Amino acid sequence: MAKETKQLQRVVIRIAGDSGDGMQLTGDRFTTETAAFGNDLSTLPNFPAEIRAPAGTLAGVSSFQLHFADYDIVTPGDAPDVLVAMNPAALKANIKDVPDGKDVIVNTDEFTKRNLQKVGYGSNPLEDDSLHRVRVHPVQLTSLTVEALKDFEIGKKEAQRSKNMFALGLLCWMYNRPTEGTAEFLRKKFAKDPVIAEANIAAFKAGWAYGETTESFSVSYEVSPAALPKGTYRTITGNKALAYGLVTAGRLAGLPVFLGSYPITPASDILHELSALKSFNVLTFQAEDEIAGIASALGASFGGHLGVTTTSGPGVALKAETIGLAVSLELPLLIIDVQRGGPSTGLPTKTEQADLLQAVYGRNGESPVPVIAAKSPSDAFDAAIEAARIALTYRTPVILLSDGYIGNGSEPWQVPSVSDLEPIELNRATEPNGADGQFLPYKRDPETLARAWAIPGTAGLEHRIGGIEKANETGEISYDPDNHDLMVRLRQGKVDGIASTYAPTAIDDPSGSAKVLALGWGSTYGPITAGVRRVRASGGKIAQAHLRHVNPLPNDLGEVLARYERVIIPEMNLGQLRMLVRAKYLVDAEGYNKVRGLPFGAVELEDVLGQIVKEVDGS
Repeated sequence: MAKETKQLQRVVIRIAGDSGDGMQLTGDRFTTETAAFGNDLSTLPNFPAEIRAPAGTLAGVSSFQLHFADYDIVTPGDAPDVLVAMNPAALKANIKDVPDGKDVIVNTDEFTKRNLQKVGYGSNPLEDDSLHRVRVHPVQLTSLTVEALKDFEIGKKEAQRSKNMFALGLLCWMYNRPTEGTAEFLRKKFAKDPVIAEANIAAFKAGWAYGETTESFSVSYEVSPAALPKGTYRTITGNKALAYGLVTAGRLAGLPVFLGSYPITPASDILHELSALKSFNVLTFQAEDEIAGIASALGASFGGHLGVTTTSGPGVALKAETIGLAVSLELPLLIIDVQRGGPSTGLPTKTEQADLLQAVYGRNGESPVPVIAAKSPSDAFDAAIEAARIALTYRTPVILLSDGYIGNGSEPWQVPSVSDLEPIELNRATEPNGADGQFLPYKRDPETLARAWAIPGTAGLEHRIGGIEKANETGEISYDPDNHDLMVRLRQGKVDGIASTYAPTAIDDPSGSAKVLALGWGSTYGPITAGVRRVRASGGKIAQAHLRHVNPLPNDLGEVLARYERVIIPEMNLGQLRMLVRAKYLVDAEGYNKVRGLPFGAVELEDVLGQIVKEVDGS
């Protein structure tokens, strides 16, 4: 008898196991098949910093959450509808997040006495009725996989490693996902070992067949494709989108891209991506430390490249002096900070937004630097181009803030055509600009205050650079007090003037009469948007604005804030944007702040924002 198929609008799946169980690979594959099917989606990889954390322990649990739907979604979901737990540690670490009545698929082979004791279970939760509130599906994932692969000439341990593919096959059956792509992927991934490739494909097919034939799963589900605007789509992570944005910015400016970088989680993937794109006029340099990384990038900028360096919070601290040098030299430079939990080494694989004040102020002297922030994985592409536009137009270092949530997360991305993107004008110096035929390296464009950018070796444009204060226009070393005061004000005025190029701040207020504004920046865009949608669905009136540029702030922001009785700023820090807003606009902005290494949930923000709306409306 054919099994029943139910139609759903959205599903949240979380796959959890040991960090060596291939959970991220399994999640990536399910995400790819889901994207190919046409659903909108959002993901949240969550894994320990240790390369191989102790097996079977809570500290070693790695998970991957995927939210997919037949409509536009903006977060990876709050709570899983389905949890796949590959061992007791994965179950214990995640079961509290599973709502009542939802499904939990458990690999019973791993629920041994030793493994239960390792995570503090006094009794087997599969036998003591402690899981009565959820629907448990016990599956012998490991032994079924080994049985399915008994005819392959591989060892038992190698066969057991394929249990993640068995689980993936079962999930693909449950949600009617395509299977051809995974088989093709496995053949490519294990091209040097066809036996392992075919074994993994066999495990994948066995998992699919198990769902089709077992009585444990009587229902499968369908989530129809989402109605997205017409175009060519692909899934993309924030780090990959940043890399593609940098390559595109170089193309738009007609410049080679140079990346000087020291590997650091969670920014390393940008280096990996760009190193594979050398055919697009990209040069990558893996430096011996953070300082060498940014120094090489600044040198490349001096030589006429689009200089870029990538890092995370602790690396920004080490790069601070060279960022100040770039401010003094007035050369274009991109510093990309994929934020993680701090201070110090902190939480390398967890997300946070706590580098904002470091980005805006973290240097000696009056050292203004434009700071912009990406709001989602796909938005990182546009943010990279915008950062390059500012850096090249105004001859200034620019800090681009992403974070671990954006960098590792993925979503569908409508691939743009380069021909639809605005070229970046360079206006580099090509001839002497002084009245007597002299070259004045610090003579400025009257509109942007950008100084002349001459490539070394250009005849007649020889000039001196360095960190000691320069005389206005001539660039000679100067200790003159009035000149220093002038240069400080010119550099600040140049950065302040960038705000005049921004589009008006976009306000999302369908009612046009909201009294509460939810203001955000960076990766809180998704959770704030989801929370605001929920408040409106309940009848509440609330406006939303999200900042791309956090330094300098938009010229119209003060007027925008003044329209609302209450302004609430959710941040994954202790209130850094709130402090900037309160100081600049004397607005009594309120904060909602957490630093747990995890993004906000939509329901959580619905509760916070909805309560404020009720207080303002007196309901």
